[in-house]
Amino acid sequence: MIRIGQIGLGAWGKNLLRNFYTLGGCELIIAADVNDKAIEKLKPGYPNVEFTTDIDSVLNAGKIDAVVIATPPKDHYELAVKAIEAGLDVFVEKPLVLNVRHGEELLKLAEEKKKIIMVGHIMEYHPATEYLKGIIDKGELGRVYYLYSSRVNLGKVRDIENSLWSFAPHDISMINYLIGEKPTKVSADGQWYLQEGIEDVAFMTMHYPGKTMAHVHVSWLDPHKDRKLTIVGSDKMAVFNDTEPAEKIRIFDKSVQISQDYNTYGEYLSLRTGDIVIPKIPVGEPLKAECEHFVNCVENRLQPRSDGNDGLAVLKILDAAQKSLELGGQPQTIE
Repeated sequence: MIRIGQIGLGAWGKNLLRNFYTLGGCELIIAADVNDKAIEKLKPGYPNVEFTTDIDSVLNAGKIDAVVIATPPKDHYELAVKAIEAGLDVFVEKPLVLNVRHGEELLKLAEEKKKIIMVGHIMEYHPATEYLKGIIDKGELGRVYYLYSSRVNLGKVRDIENSLWSFAPHDISMINYLIGEKPTKVSADGQWYLQEGIEDVAFMTMHYPGKTMAHVHVSWLDPHKDRKLTIVGSDKMAVFNDTEPAEKIRIFDKSVQISQDYNTYGEYLSLRTGDIVIPKIPVGEPLKAECEHFVNCVENRLQPRSDGNDGLAVLKILDAAQKSLELGGQPQTIE
């Protein structure tokens, strides 16, 4: 039985708390938040959990095996370092940290201490994402030409991180996972309208090896609630609409065929339009699957799908995108 502690019980932290509390194979021992009002709201529903406002008491408890960190990102580095030095495995919400050097130091420390780091890249555990990963790896879409995503809404305005750092990690991690590559170049542009210096909207483009490219649009200032990813392949195309309650994926049997034997340009390029397939996607909460994955990795000493390296890769992309944003969209190379 894996013993879990949690730090951070805010809007997302309470969802993690619910999942780890009800999950088999682990026991939620202690939970902390600096906001005593948040604790008072949650405490009645978790009678077997010790609640505290003393963050350090979780890390020094000596009675847990792993800790879940769901605090504001600015605190991730310090808390994760303390946790690893205390001999704990770590689940940390996205983004891993806010500084690339800190991310590299954190991974080095975890390797030295032989501790697991898993980052909360929840879209990698979505049943629809797993389905798409399967058909891409099987070659059903052909060669992936390009992808574009939209993650927009009206609301959830942040006052510290901009929309790029708040929303884009979901799409960056999902796209990297789907195509199995990391981008070599990124550019981003955006603007603030509600709070000076905090971009409400951002547009980011990533270039991958083999000419594949991806575009990400994020905003909390938009009339639509949209969570959509489109994948254009050489043989077929796919759309993943996460706002749909049931039919989340549509596969379009569409492509452009290039003929080697032609007399006119019209014969050179021919459109092929086939069926639209709506596959049955297993029903399941991505967050629950993510939490189960962490517990399994801790128990069996496995490398998580969204491990520290995955988190660092996303962090490097965000860092490069932020630099591009500040330079008016100038492309940045990623090592």
